[in-house]
Amino acid sequence: MSAKNAVKEYIEITKALLAEMNTDSVAEITEELNRCFKSGGKVLLCGNGGSASDASHFAGELVGRFRRERAAMAAIALTTDTAVITAVANDYGYETIFSRQVKALGREGDIFVAITTSGESRNVLKAAKTARESGLRVIAFTSELCKNPLWADLHWKSNTAVTSFTQEQMLVAFHAICYGLEDILVKEE
Repeated sequence: MSAKNAVKEYIEITKALLAEMNTDSVAEITEELNRCFKSGGKVLLCGNGGSASDASHFAGELVGRFRRERAAMAAIALTTDTAVITAVANDYGYETIFSRQVKALGREGDIFVAITTSGESRNVLKAAKTARESGLRVIAFTSELCKNPLWADLHWKSNTAVTSFTQEQMLVAFHAICYGLEDILVKEE
């Protein structure tokens, strides 16, 4: 297969998967985040690898802005403070890098967003458990690889088990959530 054909095939698969993407849970998550922000809560986000970058990106869109001027939304990516991550990993183990931060920063009424394509990342699941024990709602973003996300209150799942396609759908979901939140906020201001 030529590079041109491979690229075209990949994009066609992506378009087909995006066309079939679950939008109902994206809308439900948008409403849940809006309730959190309205009540003065914040969102803590995490993931590993590409999902760590996605957590940071999503938090940046919430704190800054997506497309419209509006009030800042309180969001913290637990993936970005190298000193905290390395100290906690060194002193307590890698599995606790997010749960320790949830314990320090999370409060009842906040939301914990777990981004894990497999739905099985031990450090993310440990953080989700800590979040629930601390009174936070847990929202999961996973792929078809995640068979039983009982650890989440709300769950968005991509319609594929292929990590790259899942990550692309997650980015669309995150942007759709930001678009929806901004629409709500601007109408209320």
